[in-house]
Amino acid sequence: MNDDKFSDLKIANILSSVKTIAVVGASNNWKRPSNFVMKYLQRKGYKIIPVNPKEAGKEIHNELCYASLKDIPISIDMVDVFRKSDECLELAKDTIKIKAKVFWMQIGIFNSEANDLVLKNNLDCIYNRCPKIEHSRIFGELGSGGFYSKLISSKKNKLSNNNDNSGNFFKSNNIETLSIHAGTSPDPITGARSFPIYQSTAFAFDDSEHAASLYNLQENGNIYGRLSNPTTAALEQKIAALDNAVGSCCVSSGHAAQLIALYPLLSPGKKIVASSKLYGGSITQFTKSFKSFGWETDLVDITNYDEIKQAIKAKNVRALFAESLSNPEGVVSDIEKLSELAHNEGIPLIIDNTMATQAICQPANYGADIIIYSTTKFLSGHGNAMGGCVVDAGKFDWNNGRDFEKLTEPDTSYHGIKFFETFGNLAYINFCHASALRDLGTTMSPFNAYLTLTGIETLNLRMQKHMSNADEVANFLIKHDKVDSVSWSGFQKNKSYQLAKKYFKFGFGSVFTISVKAGFDGAKKIVENCNLFSHLANVGDTKSLIIHPASTTHRQLNPKEREISGAEDNVIRLSIGLEHSDDIIKDLKVSLDNL
Repeated sequence: MNDDKFSDLKIANILSSVKTIAVVGASNNWKRPSNFVMKYLQRKGYKIIPVNPKEAGKEIHNELCYASLKDIPISIDMVDVFRKSDECLELAKDTIKIKAKVFWMQIGIFNSEANDLVLKNNLDCIYNRCPKIEHSRIFGELGSGGFYSKLISSKKNKLSNNNDNSGNFFKSNNIETLSIHAGTSPDPITGARSFPIYQSTAFAFDDSEHAASLYNLQENGNIYGRLSNPTTAALEQKIAALDNAVGSCCVSSGHAAQLIALYPLLSPGKKIVASSKLYGGSITQFTKSFKSFGWETDLVDITNYDEIKQAIKAKNVRALFAESLSNPEGVVSDIEKLSELAHNEGIPLIIDNTMATQAICQPANYGADIIIYSTTKFLSGHGNAMGGCVVDAGKFDWNNGRDFEKLTEPDTSYHGIKFFETFGNLAYINFCHASALRDLGTTMSPFNAYLTLTGIETLNLRMQKHMSNADEVANFLIKHDKVDSVSWSGFQKNKSYQLAKKYFKFGFGSVFTISVKAGFDGAKKIVENCNLFSHLANVGDTKSLIIHPASTTHRQLNPKEREISGAEDNVIRLSIGLEHSDDIIKDLKVSLDNL
């Protein structure tokens, strides 16, 4: 996929300095990627000159087309190549002759000799990238989609191609900084520093051509609230930044995120292989509700790699799914191993990172291709905003391995464009926005997006407190004579301990279970005896939460399924909050002692 050697700051500098661009291989067919690129860049203020011997003498987007670079009568700053890789050396020589500044080879195009020659002559050379995609990420309109440029700014105005304002951007890889700044520059109209709530169902077009470009996916922007919203897009950019990903798609809930994540990959008769150690609602969704779509799910022991390897060999499997830190038992997945197994079979690895969050674990750094969150939990953090998010690491090659027809074959609802051909490593997340949200309608409200944006600003601080409190509580519980076991992964004897040490930055999770000696009825009474813990079906709140899964969240499962998922009759799930640890322990002690 895209070469990481080209920093976003370098791309920003190039696209802010060039004014005239020759597009070699330009097509007059509006459905072709070269036509998309021409129209988009032209609307952004660049002078675009089409080059194609078959179209020479004709006009494309009101610009005369030339047979070769040498025929162009004006100065050219950049050459953008839509030709085969073996043609690039001669085109590079012509680029040097016309004294252009940049030689740019499109997605999937690379010629090492051309690259070396261009660099030797002190020109910039970019390859396996698309200037339209890069421009839309870095200079895109406010709220035009959850694509993250990896650059942040405290300036009111975004960088434009008319001036070299690259100094307006700041580069950071630190989660503390990204949690506060990513995706939320000051409002360009009012200068508001707290990102606004754009409470609007629809958005005005500049003109008829602008509207047509948006509906044809030739240009990013806002059309209708079901598809995108500036507040939601800011949250998408922030979450993508925290995962070091190319983009994300925010939706109405964590369950909606699972639906949207799998929709681009599955069709009737296709299946996923998923961990049996999942949240009970996820197991129900995967094994019951998804059958209505003709989707199948095989549940496996996520720690049994031979079982996983055998299961994903089936040719109709399209993804491997696991939780980085399972809910409720706290099993830690070996993400690198799962990634290796999945990629060997040509399928993506999907990791639900809700329980850990990016503050503790960044699954994309270990090979995960798609990351899912229930933003309702720790990301929002205050129990006041429902939401979910699908994150695309942007590294999976959808054109190789198993068939992913929705991304690689012509899409009839968009006049036959191919998402992977047109959008490259943004194909998957573009499809989530343009097709999945369009038709399934699982839209996040802008108010919930705003609350989650605010919550994420303190994510790193909150997670540290959650972890330290969990440490003290777990060590208290393991010694109590009415507790059989504690599933917290921080104990060295726990099977997940070494994996947690490998994948988690700090802490071992603040959601875990305890097994009590009093059985089903005793477990329920312990829950009822608590006065500080809130008895409710949520996790990741500032408040400490408690529930008896066997009679609530995992009630739909049969006893065997509950046992496999870690929700036996005598199990209680705890979500340790931010209160003083002494008070949390005191409440549990009183409840257990009064049993």
